Amino acid sequence: MRKQVFTTAIGALALLAAGAASAQGSGDPQAQLQVRSLAATCANCHGTDGRTVPGSSVPPLAGMPADYLSEQMRAFKSGQRPATVMHQLAKGYNDQQIAQIAAYFAAQKK
Repeated sequence: MRKQVFTTAIGALALLAAGAASAQGSGDPQAQLQVRSLAATCANCHGTDGRTVPGSSVPPLAGMPADYLSEQMRAFKSGQRPATVMHQLAKGYNDQQIAQIAAYFAAQKK
């Protein structure tokens, strides 16, 4: 009996995870909120929605290609690209989150 309950619970979790993954690509409001929450951590330095203040030494993220942003985040995460803070922040994200953040900023207007 316990094995059946455990198997059912594992199956339900797998279905929930699959549903959450597909919701992110379908415009699901909850998934969009999660991505916006991840991207909000960048606002302290890169400005709201990735638009920095004119004259800032910090580069804007809005409108940059997602592939470029993902590549740079992975370089910060691995230590390949030196930084004062970014290498520490990037370590807190997994590859899926990095891709989501990059896609979010790529979709923002410059």
